[in-house]
Amino acid sequence: MVDVVRVMEALAEQGVTVLLKADAERMRDGVRPWTFVANGGPFYEDLLVRTDAASVEACLKICLPQLRDRGLVIPK
Repeated sequence: MVDVVRVMEALAEQGVTVLLKADAERMRDGVRPWTFVANGGPFYEDLLVRTDAASVEACLKICLPQLRDRGLVIPK
């Protein structure tokens, strides 16, 4: 399993702002309650990667490959 804190710290160290959110209302409704957003900082101004998913793991499975494809270094 991916260490979410390590991932978020690694991205922040590279100038990326990261948000991981759990939405209680969507959780009650059974609708993809987790949101992951990563957007650019000084080196990645046009970066925006976002997804809503059923779990943290699903968010990371979708977003981490996109971030790696853009040249970001992310721990496994």
